[in-house]
Amino acid sequence: MASVSLLYIGMFLVAGPRIRKERQLNREAHIEEISMNKDTFPISVLVPAYNEEVGVVSTARSMLALNYPQFEVIVVDDGSSDQTSERVIAEFRMKEIDLAVRRYFDTQPVERAYQSTLFPNLFLIQKQNGGKADALNAGINFSKYPYFAAIDGDSLLDRDALLKTMKPIIDSNGKVTATGGTVRIANGSRIVRSEVENIALPKTPIVLMQIIEYFRAFLIGRLGLSRMNMLLIVSGAFGVFEKSRVIKAGGYKVNTVGEDMELIVRMHKSIKDEKSDQRIEYIQDPVCWTEAPSTVASLRSQRRRWQRGLAETLWTHKSMLLNPKYKGIGLFALPYYLFVELLSAIFELLGYIIIVAGLLFAFISWEITLVMFMATVLYGSLISSLAVLLEEWTYHKYPDVKSLLKLFLWSLSEAFWYRPLTVLWRCEGLISAIRQKGSWGNMQRKGISEEEAA
Repeated sequence: MASVSLLYIGMFLVAGPRIRKERQLNREAHIEEISMNKDTFPISVLVPAYNEEVGVVSTARSMLALNYPQFEVIVVDDGSSDQTSERVIAEFRMKEIDLAVRRYFDTQPVERAYQSTLFPNLFLIQKQNGGKADALNAGINFSKYPYFAAIDGDSLLDRDALLKTMKPIIDSNGKVTATGGTVRIANGSRIVRSEVENIALPKTPIVLMQIIEYFRAFLIGRLGLSRMNMLLIVSGAFGVFEKSRVIKAGGYKVNTVGEDMELIVRMHKSIKDEKSDQRIEYIQDPVCWTEAPSTVASLRSQRRRWQRGLAETLWTHKSMLLNPKYKGIGLFALPYYLFVELLSAIFELLGYIIIVAGLLFAFISWEITLVMFMATVLYGSLISSLAVLLEEWTYHKYPDVKSLLKLFLWSLSEAFWYRPLTVLWRCEGLISAIRQKGSWGNMQRKGISEEEAA
Protein backbone atom coordinates (compact mmCIF):
# COMPACT_ATOMS: atom_id res chain seq x y z
CA MET A 1 0.00 0.00 0.00
CA ALA A 2 2.80 2.40 0.92
CA SER A 3 4.65 1.58 -2.32
CA VAL A 4 1.55 2.28 -4.42
CA SER A 5 1.04 5.56 -2.59
CA LEU A 6 4.64 6.60 -3.27
CA LEU A 7 4.28 5.66 -6.94
CA TYR A 8 1.16 7.85 -7.31
CA ILE A 9 2.84 10.75 -5.56
CA GLY A 10 5.91 10.31 -7.77
CA MET A 11 3.77 10.39 -10.93
CA PHE A 12 1.99 13.47 -9.60
CA LEU A 13 5.34 15.23 -9.19
CA VAL A 14 6.27 14.28 -12.76
CA ALA A 15 2.92 15.56 -14.05
CA GLY A 16 3.02 18.75 -11.94
CA PRO A 17 4.85 21.04 -14.41
CA ARG A 18 2.44 20.04 -17.19
CA ILE A 19 -0.57 20.73 -14.97
CA ARG A 20 0.77 24.18 -14.04
CA LYS A 21 1.40 24.99 -17.71
CA GLU A 22 -2.11 23.86 -18.66
CA ARG A 23 -3.62 26.06 -15.96
CA GLN A 24 -1.93 29.17 -17.39
CA LEU A 25 -3.02 28.59 -21.01
CA ASN A 26 -5.42 30.93 -22.76
CA ARG A 27 -7.49 28.11 -24.23
CA GLU A 28 -9.64 30.22 -26.56
CA ALA A 29 -6.65 31.82 -28.30
CA HIS A 30 -4.95 28.46 -28.31
CA ILE A 31 -7.82 26.71 -30.12
CA GLU A 32 -8.32 29.55 -32.62
CA GLU A 33 -4.66 29.33 -33.57
CA ILE A 34 -4.90 25.59 -34.27
CA SER A 35 -8.12 25.90 -36.28
CA MET A 36 -6.43 28.41 -38.60
CA ASN A 37 -3.32 26.25 -39.05
CA LYS A 38 -2.96 25.17 -42.67
CA ASP A 39 -1.07 22.07 -41.52
CA THR A 40 -4.08 20.64 -39.66
CA PHE A 41 -4.43 17.06 -40.93
CA PRO A 42 -7.82 15.75 -42.10
CA ILE A 43 -9.20 13.01 -39.88
CA SER A 44 -11.73 10.16 -39.97
CA VAL A 45 -13.95 9.74 -36.91
CA LEU A 46 -14.91 6.08 -36.36
CA VAL A 47 -17.96 5.25 -34.22
CA PRO A 48 -18.37 1.49 -33.67
CA ALA A 49 -21.93 0.75 -32.60
CA TYR A 50 -23.56 -2.47 -31.43
CA ASN A 51 -27.13 -2.19 -30.15
CA GLU A 52 -26.64 1.53 -29.45
CA GLU A 53 -30.08 2.71 -30.61
CA VAL A 54 -30.51 4.80 -27.44
CA GLY A 55 -27.46 7.02 -27.94
CA VAL A 56 -26.11 6.59 -31.46
CA VAL A 57 -27.99 9.55 -32.97
CA SER A 58 -26.81 11.86 -30.17
CA THR A 59 -23.25 10.65 -30.66
CA ALA A 60 -23.41 11.20 -34.42
CA ARG A 61 -24.78 14.73 -33.90
CA SER A 62 -21.97 15.41 -31.45
CA MET A 63 -19.41 14.29 -34.05
CA LEU A 64 -20.95 16.43 -36.81
CA ALA A 65 -20.81 19.51 -34.57
CA LEU A 66 -17.04 19.22 -34.10
CA ASN A 67 -14.98 22.33 -34.77
CA TYR A 68 -12.41 20.99 -37.23
CA PRO A 69 -11.45 22.04 -40.78
CA GLN A 70 -11.83 18.68 -42.56
CA PHE A 71 -13.17 15.39 -41.23
CA GLU A 72 -15.54 12.52 -41.96
CA VAL A 73 -17.72 10.57 -39.53
CA ILE A 74 -18.11 6.83 -40.08
CA VAL A 75 -20.68 4.96 -37.95
CA VAL A 76 -19.96 1.23 -38.06
CA ASP A 77 -23.01 -0.88 -37.22
CA ASP A 78 -21.49 -4.14 -36.02
CA GLY A 79 -24.45 -6.41 -36.74
CA SER A 80 -26.84 -4.77 -34.27
CA SER A 81 -30.07 -6.61 -33.47
CA ASP A 82 -31.90 -3.40 -32.51
CA GLN A 83 -32.75 -0.22 -34.44
CA THR A 84 -29.23 1.30 -34.47
CA SER A 85 -28.94 1.56 -38.27
CA GLU A 86 -32.58 2.47 -38.81
CA ARG A 87 -32.32 5.42 -36.44
CA VAL A 88 -29.19 6.77 -38.12
CA ILE A 89 -30.62 6.29 -41.62
CA ALA A 90 -33.91 8.01 -40.73
CA GLU A 91 -32.41 10.87 -38.72
CA PHE A 92 -29.79 11.84 -41.29
CA ARG A 93 -31.69 10.85 -44.46
CA MET A 94 -29.08 8.44 -45.67
CA LYS A 95 -28.90 6.79 -49.08
CA GLU A 96 -27.06 3.62 -50.04
CA ILE A 97 -23.79 4.10 -51.92
CA ASP A 98 -21.35 1.83 -53.72
CA LEU A 99 -19.18 -0.03 -51.25
CA ALA A 100 -15.47 0.75 -51.71
CA VAL A 101 -13.42 -0.81 -48.91
CA ARG A 102 -9.62 -1.17 -48.79
CA ARG A 103 -8.30 -4.42 -47.35
CA TYR A 104 -5.81 -3.30 -44.72
CA PHE A 105 -7.33 -5.87 -42.35
CA ASP A 106 -9.53 -8.93 -42.70
CA THR A 107 -12.88 -8.35 -41.01
CA GLN A 108 -16.33 -9.86 -40.88
CA PRO A 109 -18.16 -9.13 -44.17
CA VAL A 110 -19.25 -5.53 -44.75
CA GLU A 111 -22.68 -5.62 -46.37
CA ARG A 112 -23.79 -2.08 -47.15
CA ALA A 113 -22.64 1.54 -46.98
CA TYR A 114 -24.73 4.71 -46.71
CA GLN A 115 -24.06 8.43 -46.99
CA SER A 116 -26.16 11.21 -45.49
CA THR A 117 -27.94 13.54 -47.92
CA LEU A 118 -27.92 16.22 -45.19
CA PHE A 119 -24.27 15.89 -44.16
CA PRO A 120 -22.03 14.56 -46.97
CA ASN A 121 -19.24 13.78 -44.48
CA LEU A 122 -21.42 11.32 -42.51
CA PHE A 123 -21.32 7.65 -43.48
CA LEU A 124 -22.83 4.44 -42.12
CA ILE A 125 -21.49 0.98 -42.86
CA GLN A 126 -23.31 -2.21 -41.92
CA LYS A 127 -21.35 -5.39 -41.28
CA GLN A 128 -21.77 -8.79 -39.70
CA ASN A 129 -21.03 -8.94 -35.99
CA GLY A 130 -17.38 -9.35 -35.06
CA GLY A 131 -16.93 -7.24 -31.95
CA LYS A 132 -15.68 -3.71 -31.35
CA ALA A 133 -12.12 -4.37 -32.56
CA ASP A 134 -13.41 -5.89 -35.80
CA ALA A 135 -15.75 -2.92 -36.30
CA LEU A 136 -12.87 -0.46 -35.84
CA ASN A 137 -10.75 -2.39 -38.32
CA ALA A 138 -13.63 -2.23 -40.82
CA GLY A 139 -13.88 1.52 -40.22
CA ILE A 140 -10.15 1.94 -40.88
CA ASN A 141 -10.56 -0.02 -44.13
CA PHE A 142 -13.36 2.33 -45.20
CA SER A 143 -11.72 5.59 -44.06
CA LYS A 144 -9.87 7.88 -46.46
CA TYR A 145 -7.85 10.23 -44.22
CA PRO A 146 -4.33 9.72 -42.72
CA TYR A 147 -5.51 9.98 -39.10
CA PHE A 148 -8.53 8.48 -37.39
CA ALA A 149 -10.30 8.97 -34.08
CA ALA A 150 -11.94 6.00 -32.37
CA ILE A 151 -15.06 6.97 -30.41
CA ASP A 152 -17.38 4.80 -28.32
CA GLY A 153 -20.98 4.75 -29.52
CA ASP A 154 -22.20 6.16 -26.21
CA SER A 155 -19.76 9.09 -25.99
CA LEU A 156 -20.04 12.81 -26.71
CA LEU A 157 -17.16 15.10 -27.63
CA ASP A 158 -16.60 18.76 -26.86
CA ARG A 159 -16.70 20.86 -30.04
CA ASP A 160 -12.94 21.50 -29.89
CA ALA A 161 -11.98 17.92 -29.00
CA LEU A 162 -10.31 17.09 -32.32
CA LEU A 163 -8.38 20.36 -32.38
CA LYS A 164 -7.06 19.76 -28.86
CA THR A 165 -6.08 16.13 -29.42
CA MET A 166 -4.52 16.81 -32.83
CA LYS A 167 -2.40 19.69 -31.49
CA PRO A 168 0.47 17.49 -30.18
CA ILE A 169 0.54 15.71 -33.56
CA ILE A 170 0.57 18.97 -35.53
CA ASP A 171 3.15 20.63 -33.27
CA SER A 172 5.46 17.61 -33.46
CA ASN A 173 5.22 17.38 -37.26
CA GLY A 174 4.11 13.77 -36.99
CA LYS A 175 6.51 12.67 -34.23
CA VAL A 176 3.46 12.05 -32.02
CA THR A 177 1.66 9.08 -33.55
CA ALA A 178 -1.30 8.78 -31.16
CA THR A 179 -3.01 10.92 -28.54
CA GLY A 180 -5.72 10.45 -25.96
CA GLY A 181 -7.74 13.02 -24.06
CA THR A 182 -9.37 13.02 -20.67
CA VAL A 183 -12.71 11.22 -20.43
CA ARG A 184 -15.33 12.60 -18.06
CA ILE A 185 -18.59 11.10 -16.82
CA ALA A 186 -21.71 12.79 -18.19
CA ASN A 187 -24.27 11.23 -15.82
CA GLY A 188 -26.03 14.08 -14.00
CA SER A 189 -25.07 16.78 -16.49
CA ARG A 190 -27.50 18.61 -18.76
CA ILE A 191 -27.15 17.65 -22.42
CA VAL A 192 -28.68 19.91 -25.08
CA ARG A 193 -28.35 19.18 -28.81
CA SER A 194 -25.74 16.54 -28.09
CA GLU A 195 -23.51 18.99 -26.18
CA VAL A 196 -22.80 19.15 -22.45
CA GLU A 197 -24.40 22.48 -21.59
CA ASN A 198 -24.31 22.32 -17.80
CA ILE A 199 -21.94 20.09 -15.82
CA ALA A 200 -23.49 18.72 -12.65
CA LEU A 201 -23.04 15.77 -10.34
CA PRO A 202 -25.20 12.64 -10.45
CA LYS A 203 -27.15 11.61 -7.37
CA THR A 204 -26.06 7.96 -7.35
CA PRO A 205 -23.10 7.31 -4.99
CA ILE A 206 -21.65 4.60 -7.22
CA VAL A 207 -21.41 7.07 -10.14
CA LEU A 208 -19.96 9.79 -7.90
CA MET A 209 -17.17 7.44 -6.90
CA GLN A 210 -16.41 6.71 -10.55
CA ILE A 211 -15.99 10.46 -11.20
CA ILE A 212 -13.39 10.63 -8.41
CA GLU A 213 -11.73 7.50 -9.76
CA TYR A 214 -11.53 9.00 -13.27
CA PHE A 215 -9.91 12.17 -11.86
CA ARG A 216 -7.24 10.06 -10.20
CA ALA A 217 -6.61 7.80 -13.20
CA PHE A 218 -6.42 10.55 -15.81
CA LEU A 219 -5.00 13.60 -14.02
CA ILE A 220 -2.33 11.74 -12.05
CA GLY A 221 -1.72 8.28 -13.51
CA ARG A 222 -1.90 8.75 -17.27
CA LEU A 223 -0.45 12.24 -17.36
CA GLY A 224 2.57 11.11 -15.33
CA LEU A 225 3.21 8.12 -17.63
CA SER A 226 2.69 10.29 -20.73
CA ARG A 227 5.33 12.75 -19.57
CA MET A 228 7.82 9.85 -19.54
CA ASN A 229 6.58 8.46 -22.91
CA MET A 230 5.31 5.33 -21.17
CA LEU A 231 1.56 5.72 -21.71
CA LEU A 232 0.04 2.27 -22.23
CA ILE A 233 -3.64 3.19 -22.45
CA VAL A 234 -5.47 5.56 -24.75
CA SER A 235 -9.08 5.23 -23.61
CA GLY A 236 -11.34 3.26 -25.90
CA ALA A 237 -13.90 6.02 -25.40
CA PHE A 238 -11.79 8.48 -27.41
CA GLY A 239 -8.35 8.39 -29.00
CA VAL A 240 -6.63 9.73 -32.14
CA PHE A 241 -4.20 7.60 -34.17
CA GLU A 242 -1.91 7.84 -37.17
CA LYS A 243 -3.45 5.32 -39.56
CA SER A 244 -0.17 4.16 -41.12
CA ARG A 245 1.31 3.32 -37.70
CA VAL A 246 -1.78 1.31 -36.72
CA ILE A 247 -1.62 -0.55 -40.06
CA LYS A 248 2.07 -1.34 -39.42
CA ALA A 249 1.18 -2.64 -35.97
CA GLY A 250 -1.53 -4.90 -37.42
CA GLY A 251 -4.70 -3.08 -36.38
CA TYR A 252 -6.97 -3.95 -33.49
CA LYS A 253 -6.72 -7.47 -32.09
CA VAL A 254 -10.13 -9.13 -32.26
CA ASN A 255 -9.68 -11.95 -29.70
CA THR A 256 -9.22 -9.79 -26.60
CA VAL A 257 -11.58 -7.67 -24.51
CA GLY A 258 -8.84 -5.07 -23.95
CA GLU A 259 -8.25 -4.11 -27.57
CA ASP A 260 -7.53 -0.44 -26.78
CA MET A 261 -4.61 -1.10 -24.40
CA GLU A 262 -3.32 -4.05 -26.44
CA LEU A 263 -3.03 -1.87 -29.56
CA ILE A 264 -1.10 0.84 -27.69
CA VAL A 265 1.38 -1.69 -26.27
CA ARG A 266 1.84 -3.17 -29.76
CA MET A 267 2.40 0.31 -31.21
CA HIS A 268 5.07 0.98 -28.58
CA LYS A 269 6.69 -2.33 -29.53
CA SER A 270 6.60 -1.38 -33.22
CA ILE A 271 8.14 2.03 -32.47
CA LYS A 272 10.94 0.55 -30.34
CA ASP A 273 11.65 -2.27 -32.82
CA GLU A 274 12.09 0.35 -35.56
CA LYS A 275 14.19 2.53 -33.22
CA SER A 276 11.81 5.34 -34.10
CA ASP A 277 11.50 8.50 -31.99
CA GLN A 278 7.71 8.66 -32.29
CA ARG A 279 5.68 9.19 -29.13
CA ILE A 280 2.23 8.43 -27.76
CA GLU A 281 0.87 11.29 -25.66
CA TYR A 282 -2.02 12.17 -23.40
CA ILE A 283 -3.61 15.59 -23.11
CA GLN A 284 -5.26 16.46 -19.82
CA ASP A 285 -8.04 18.63 -21.21
CA PRO A 286 -11.50 17.04 -20.66
CA VAL A 287 -12.67 16.45 -24.24
CA CYS A 288 -14.90 13.36 -24.09
CA TRP A 289 -18.05 12.65 -22.09
CA THR A 290 -19.34 9.14 -21.56
CA GLU A 291 -22.12 7.35 -19.73
CA ALA A 292 -20.83 5.50 -16.67
CA PRO A 293 -22.40 2.33 -15.25
CA SER A 294 -25.13 3.38 -12.84
CA THR A 295 -25.84 0.01 -11.21
CA VAL A 296 -23.64 -2.32 -9.16
CA ALA A 297 -24.18 -5.14 -11.66
CA SER A 298 -23.09 -3.13 -14.71
CA LEU A 299 -20.08 -1.64 -12.88
CA ARG A 300 -19.02 -5.11 -11.76
CA SER A 301 -19.24 -6.35 -15.35
CA GLN A 302 -17.17 -3.41 -16.59
CA ARG A 303 -14.40 -3.81 -13.98
CA ARG A 304 -14.14 -7.56 -14.50
CA ARG A 305 -13.81 -6.92 -18.23
CA TRP A 306 -11.14 -4.26 -17.74
CA GLN A 307 -9.11 -6.54 -15.49
CA ARG A 308 -9.41 -9.44 -17.87
CA GLY A 309 -8.30 -7.22 -20.77
CA LEU A 310 -5.30 -6.01 -18.74
CA ALA A 311 -4.27 -9.58 -17.90
CA GLU A 312 -4.59 -10.68 -21.53
CA THR A 313 -2.49 -7.74 -22.76
CA LEU A 314 0.28 -8.32 -20.22
CA TRP A 315 0.36 -12.04 -21.06
CA THR A 316 0.42 -11.38 -24.82
CA HIS A 317 3.38 -8.99 -24.45
CA LYS A 318 5.21 -10.78 -21.63
CA SER A 319 8.40 -10.82 -23.75
CA MET A 320 8.59 -7.02 -23.31
CA LEU A 321 8.41 -7.22 -19.52
CA LEU A 322 11.72 -6.19 -17.88
CA ASN A 323 13.33 -6.20 -21.34
CA PRO A 324 15.89 -3.34 -21.64
CA LYS A 325 15.28 -3.22 -25.40
CA TYR A 326 11.93 -1.53 -24.69
CA LYS A 327 13.40 0.96 -22.21
CA GLY A 328 10.82 2.59 -19.94
CA ILE A 329 7.94 0.54 -21.37
CA GLY A 330 9.60 -2.76 -20.46
CA LEU A 331 11.40 -1.65 -17.30
CA PHE A 332 8.73 0.53 -15.64
CA ALA A 333 5.32 0.81 -17.37
CA LEU A 334 4.62 -2.90 -17.87
CA PRO A 335 5.87 -3.86 -14.36
CA TYR A 336 3.75 -1.02 -12.95
CA TYR A 337 0.61 -2.39 -14.63
CA LEU A 338 1.50 -5.95 -13.63
CA PHE A 339 2.13 -5.34 -9.94
CA VAL A 340 0.05 -2.22 -9.18
CA GLU A 341 -2.95 -2.52 -11.50
CA LEU A 342 -3.24 -6.32 -11.81
CA LEU A 343 -1.71 -8.26 -8.92
CA SER A 344 -2.17 -5.67 -6.16
CA ALA A 345 -5.88 -6.56 -6.04
CA ILE A 346 -4.98 -10.06 -4.83
CA PHE A 347 -2.73 -8.78 -2.05
CA GLU A 348 -5.27 -6.16 -1.04
CA LEU A 349 -8.06 -8.75 -0.86
CA LEU A 350 -5.82 -11.03 1.21
CA GLY A 351 -5.15 -8.07 3.51
CA TYR A 352 -8.89 -7.56 4.08
CA ILE A 353 -9.33 -11.28 4.80
CA ILE A 354 -6.39 -11.38 7.24
CA ILE A 355 -7.64 -8.30 9.12
CA VAL A 356 -11.19 -9.68 9.49
CA ALA A 357 -9.94 -13.18 10.42
CA GLY A 358 -7.42 -11.70 12.85
CA LEU A 359 -10.14 -9.82 14.68
CA LEU A 360 -12.48 -12.82 14.72
CA PHE A 361 -9.85 -15.29 15.96
CA ALA A 362 -7.86 -12.78 18.07
CA PHE A 363 -4.45 -13.30 16.49
CA ILE A 364 -4.22 -9.61 15.52
CA SER A 365 -4.70 -6.92 18.16
CA TRP A 366 -7.31 -4.26 17.60
CA GLU A 367 -4.58 -1.59 17.93
CA ILE A 368 -2.67 -2.98 14.91
CA THR A 369 -5.94 -3.37 13.00
CA LEU A 370 -6.86 0.24 13.71
CA VAL A 371 -3.45 1.49 12.53
CA MET A 372 -3.68 -0.55 9.31
CA PHE A 373 -7.23 0.64 8.68
CA MET A 374 -6.35 4.29 9.26
CA ALA A 375 -3.36 3.99 6.92
CA THR A 376 -5.65 2.58 4.22
CA VAL A 377 -8.22 5.34 4.70
CA LEU A 378 -5.58 8.07 4.71
CA TYR A 379 -3.94 6.68 1.56
CA GLY A 380 -7.20 6.52 -0.38
CA SER A 381 -8.32 9.89 0.90
CA LEU A 382 -5.01 11.61 0.11
CA ILE A 383 -4.82 10.48 -3.52
CA SER A 384 -8.54 10.87 -4.29
CA SER A 385 -8.92 14.27 -2.65
CA LEU A 386 -5.74 15.46 -4.37
CA ALA A 387 -7.25 14.45 -7.73
CA VAL A 388 -10.48 16.36 -6.95
CA LEU A 389 -8.54 19.50 -5.98
CA LEU A 390 -6.37 19.23 -9.11
CA GLU A 391 -9.46 19.05 -11.31
CA GLU A 392 -10.85 22.27 -9.88
CA TRP A 393 -7.47 24.04 -9.81
CA THR A 394 -6.87 23.30 -13.47
CA TYR A 395 -10.26 23.28 -15.22
CA HIS A 396 -12.95 24.81 -12.95
CA LYS A 397 -15.54 22.57 -14.59
CA TYR A 398 -17.87 22.34 -11.61
CA PRO A 399 -19.69 25.65 -11.10
CA ASP A 400 -20.20 25.65 -7.34
CA VAL A 401 -18.26 24.93 -4.17
CA LYS A 402 -21.02 22.55 -3.05
CA SER A 403 -20.21 20.09 -5.88
CA LEU A 404 -16.52 20.08 -5.04
CA LEU A 405 -17.21 19.63 -1.34
CA LYS A 406 -19.54 16.74 -2.15
CA LEU A 407 -16.86 15.04 -4.24
CA PHE A 408 -14.25 15.63 -1.55
CA LEU A 409 -16.43 14.14 1.19
CA TRP A 410 -17.33 11.10 -0.92
CA SER A 411 -13.64 10.58 -1.67
CA LEU A 412 -13.09 10.10 2.08
CA SER A 413 -15.54 7.18 2.06
CA GLU A 414 -13.78 5.23 -0.69
CA ALA A 415 -11.89 2.85 1.61
CA PHE A 416 -15.06 1.89 3.51
CA TRP A 417 -17.08 0.43 0.64
CA TYR A 418 -16.09 1.33 -2.94
CA ARG A 419 -12.47 0.22 -2.82
CA PRO A 420 -13.22 -3.27 -1.37
CA LEU A 421 -15.89 -3.82 -4.05
CA THR A 422 -13.59 -2.90 -6.93
CA VAL A 423 -10.79 -5.04 -5.44
CA LEU A 424 -13.14 -8.04 -5.36
CA TRP A 425 -14.27 -7.45 -8.95
CA ARG A 426 -10.67 -7.07 -10.14
CA CYS A 427 -9.83 -10.43 -8.59
CA GLU A 428 -12.84 -11.96 -10.34
CA GLY A 429 -11.63 -10.50 -13.63
CA LEU A 430 -8.17 -11.98 -13.10
CA ILE A 431 -9.67 -15.41 -12.39
CA SER A 432 -11.79 -15.05 -15.53
CA ALA A 433 -8.65 -14.29 -17.57
CA ILE A 434 -6.82 -17.32 -16.15
CA ARG A 435 -9.80 -19.57 -16.93
CA GLN A 436 -10.24 -17.78 -20.29
CA LYS A 437 -13.90 -17.36 -19.60
CA GLY A 438 -16.11 -14.31 -19.70
CA SER A 439 -17.47 -11.85 -22.20
CA TRP A 440 -18.00 -8.16 -22.71
CA GLY A 441 -21.02 -8.31 -20.47
CA ASN A 442 -24.01 -6.04 -20.82
CA MET A 443 -24.34 -2.49 -19.55
CA GLN A 444 -27.94 -1.36 -19.75
CA ARG A 445 -27.66 2.16 -21.15
CA LYS A 446 -30.14 4.88 -20.42
CA GLY A 447 -28.62 7.26 -22.95
CA ILE A 448 -26.96 10.31 -21.44
CA SER A 449 -29.01 12.84 -23.40
CA GLU A 450 -32.38 11.24 -22.72
CA GLU A 451 -31.52 10.46 -19.11
CA GLU A 452 -30.56 13.97 -18.14
CA ALA A 453 -33.33 15.66 -20.12
CA ALA A 454 -35.79 13.56 -18.14
